[in-house]
Amino acid sequence: MRISDLIGMVDIAVYPQVALVIFLGVFAAIAVRAYSRAAKSEFDRAASLPLEDDSAAAEPTGPNGSKP
Repeated sequence: MRISDLIGMVDIAVYPQVALVIFLGVFAAIAVRAYSRAAKSEFDRAASLPLEDDSAAAEPTGPNGSKP
């Protein structure tokens, strides 16, 4: 049996249901990762990145990234 035969036997109403299950699975995985305690330190570090002083960014550069 080829895959096209299997897909041909499936009712078209199954595709939105499969897409919903996949979406809910991905959403749940992202939510668990975002609210886990293990990710808190990583998020705190990422949140402080804009406040850190970067000496390379403070140096003036020309329009093409070269030093004047």
